Amino acid sequence: MLIRVMYRDRRYDYVDTDTLERLIDSEDITRFLRPFEHKWIEVARSPIRGMGGIYTGPERRLGRAS
Repeated sequence: MLIRVMYRDRRYDYVDTDTLERLIDSEDITRFLRPFEHKWIEVARSPIRGMGGIYTGPERRLGRAS
């Protein structure tokens, strides 16, 4: 799947998900279009998967039936 991104110099492009991860980590983009929400995500302000902190609460997934 290709995802639309906006670079820091305001150019737009389409990139694959691996490239998106790299661009987010390197801070080369300012935002990207989240396809399933049809919404622009601001990299500096919006929550992005995998960028959370360490969870120290109880593990709630153990023992759950699938």
